[in-house]
Amino acid sequence: MMKWKNHPLFTGTIILTVTGLASRVIGFLYRIFLSHTIGAAGLGIYQLVFPILALCLALCTGGIQTAISKFTAEYDGLTPLGCGICICMALSAGCAFVLYRHAPWLAAHIVCETACEPLLRIISLSLPFACLHACFNGYYYGKNKTAIPALSQLFEQVVRVFSVYLFYLIQTEKAAAMTPALAMWGTVCGEIAAALFCLTTFRFQRIRLSLPVTKRLICFAAPLTGSRVTLNLFTSAEAILIPSALTAFGCDRSNALSVFGTLTGMAMPVIMLPTVLTGSLSVLLLPAISEAAVKGDRKQISQTIRRTVELCVILGLGCTLAFLLFGHFVGSLLFGSELAGSYIVSLGFMCPFLFLTGTLSSILHGLDLTLYTFLLNLLGCGIRLFAIYVLVPHFGLYVYLWSMLVSQIIQAAAYLWILVRVGKSGKKIRSPG
Repeated sequence: MMKWKNHPLFTGTIILTVTGLASRVIGFLYRIFLSHTIGAAGLGIYQLVFPILALCLALCTGGIQTAISKFTAEYDGLTPLGCGICICMALSAGCAFVLYRHAPWLAAHIVCETACEPLLRIISLSLPFACLHACFNGYYYGKNKTAIPALSQLFEQVVRVFSVYLFYLIQTEKAAAMTPALAMWGTVCGEIAAALFCLTTFRFQRIRLSLPVTKRLICFAAPLTGSRVTLNLFTSAEAILIPSALTAFGCDRSNALSVFGTLTGMAMPVIMLPTVLTGSLSVLLLPAISEAAVKGDRKQISQTIRRTVELCVILGLGCTLAFLLFGHFVGSLLFGSELAGSYIVSLGFMCPFLFLTGTLSSILHGLDLTLYTFLLNLLGCGIRLFAIYVLVPHFGLYVYLWSMLVSQIIQAAAYLWILVRVGKSGKKIRSPG
């Protein structure tokens, strides 16, 4: 069994947990601030842009960051980093150009909200810096130096919040309203700050390039990028279609954006706050399961799975109970929104299954069964998309909330079933395909 206290990953995970929790809390408080300054409708417009940004980042860095981490130990670490930066910068420049040049068309036909046009142009400026930040994070993860990526994430969050608060003070001085565009400029400032932070800690060492390494990076990253882009296409469609489905249900566009902003910008951050704990557990699980699998230690794998399930169920049920008891109070106190409190209560039932899917998927990754997680994530997205496209226009948003619960239950049950099959077979199941 791995002696975690003597393992560098243990210290790295503690650092990631502490800084991740701090970053999550800052981000949570930031959403509260935005809900009071730009309103629910403004928050909805602000949130609509991020699926497009996530899709671009998946295309530009989805597989490259992982490839840099993998090959840093195999080669001179600076060579994969240099090659990865070149690839990501080229991809990010192309994506930034498309976003900026075609923002009117994307806002009208993809996001279906013309008010997002200036936000798309603003966020396009952050892409090269976000990609540079991701490349350096991959390098430091490969070196088992998690402190720098963790601190850069925290620094990015602090700069984002500080810059938006500064914009707010300037607008207040001018007796002008805070806008979603100014909040988006805060995201750009944060990404620039994080990239510069990483460059400073890197001490401007000489970065090397190699055509063979570049080819290996591309070959390794291409399928991973393809799967992440595919998954992001589904999740982006899921977020973008919600306001349109609400409009079809009978809401006017402003009310639909307000409901969307309340769900994604208020209720979901509350529900996702405890996942920082299970996220850190997932970081520990992957290498532990991988080590046990290499040794053929089925007993250790079974014990780890059982303890993980027990911990996630206990933690999840505790969070569910807390959200049921205090969800309405939290929504009213923090956001001044009874609707946010209602969504928090409804989403609270999802916690045990949400925690299970996150940790069990990490176990599957450790057993080299990553394709199963990809397919099950697509299945979950498919269930939610069906609810949005078919059911929400007739029954309203609560059908979507229940579809989220159903998708998480199905995924958690499928993960458990696969792991039970692994235990009974006594050997690793081959990924499909």
